[in-house]
Amino acid sequence: MGKSRGFVFTVLLLTGFALGMAASALTAERHPEVHKAQKLLADAKTALQHAAHDYEGHRVKAIAHIDEAQDELKLALESAMH
Repeated sequence: MGKSRGFVFTVLLLTGFALGMAASALTAERHPEVHKAQKLLADAKTALQHAAHDYEGHRVKAIAHIDEAQDELKLALESAMH
């Protein structure tokens, strides 16, 4: 009985994982521009975080604006789900 319970658990876990991946892929396919923008913003933020200069505070402000843009894109995707 223990083996069958483990098997059922494994099947349910894999099914949940597959459904999650499918939902993620579906969302990505429906909104490729938003996902591309998220990736570009993440790359830009990383580049700025590793910049050698502060540029009189403008680097920090730019990073804050990127954070705001990322939040807006997240909200945009959430609103598209409704």
